[in-house]
Amino acid sequence: MKIASIQLGVLENDKGAAIEKASAAVMSCKGADLVILPEIWNVGFMSFDAYFQEAESPDGPTLSAMREAANKINAHVHAGSFVEKDGGRYFNSSYLISPGGEVLANYRKIHLFGYQSEETEILTRGESVTVVETALGRFGLATCFDLRFPELFRRMVEKGAELFLICSAWPHARLDPWLLFNRVRALENQSYLISANSAGSNRGVPFAGHSMIVDPWGGVIAEAGEEETILRAEIDVARVNDARQEFPALASRVRWLDSSAE
Repeated sequence: MKIASIQLGVLENDKGAAIEKASAAVMSCKGADLVILPEIWNVGFMSFDAYFQEAESPDGPTLSAMREAANKINAHVHAGSFVEKDGGRYFNSSYLISPGGEVLANYRKIHLFGYQSEETEILTRGESVTVVETALGRFGLATCFDLRFPELFRRMVEKGAELFLICSAWPHARLDPWLLFNRVRALENQSYLISANSAGSNRGVPFAGHSMIVDPWGGVIAEAGEEETILRAEIDVARVNDARQEFPALASRVRWLDSSAE
């Protein structure tokens, strides 16, 4: 599987230009099997003042543009996330799109971020774990702050996940935990992890960059720096089963210690 993780910088106060920029980046990834974008790249995660005004439905301009791009390059596209309005509630929603431009899955961020952030004040947390089976493998979807909660990733594995897709706007101030969590979540679940983090800054807050592609042994296959870039790598999903068979850590779990098994 050929992967392209787009480490995108935020264009503040011009969502139309941001969508054009992201579409062009996705189009440049023709030949990839999977393309992934960061969290709330269309307005910037830190642009809390724009959340209500720029919120969209699934048929809005952001997801529509990503569906069109996926169809044109014939690739699965994780569209990153955007602020989605559903009735009177707002969510941090990410979508996985098929090579034909169809929506395969939606994930609404469960763990909202409240530290020096207004996300918990504005948005409603999601309530469903999302794992989707595709022609490429079984993907589990998560967003940014979710990385700090191992129980979510273990639940995705229980639902069959082989690869984790993480869109993010992780700040530079906590770069070390970002580097750690990307590897640990892959290692402890014997799964691939593919992340797309934001680059540059938004509302004066610098992002960490360092998007990563990590194998089921916790080894880093590819890692970006801090600038805008497209991180590319090729992986073999069969290595997930190989790792789980060779070193059966998941099969050795004591299930009564797992609260999700109660």
